[in-house]
Amino acid sequence: MANIKSAKKRILVTRTKTERNKAIKSGVKTAIKKVYAAIESGNKDAAKAELSAATKTIEMAATKGVYHKNNAARKVSRISKAVNGMA
Repeated sequence: MANIKSAKKRILVTRTKTERNKAIKSGVKTAIKKVYAAIESGNKDAAKAELSAATKTIEMAATKGVYHKNNAARKVSRISKAVNGMA
């Protein structure tokens, strides 16, 4: 355990940020799963609606610094390609 006051604070701050980042990443994964579930069901309108919601979630995560912008762009591109590739 840290003895120095600043080190103790860093531990607390890191724990707080880690919890926040985990929550945001979990939300992104859930949004992506919803898109693929809509694709599996074959409902194109629902897939497009979920795509826009997921895109927003991913972009917000990138804005907060949880994901690098290229990582976020790749995720959006992959789900967009999946939705656009529906029959």
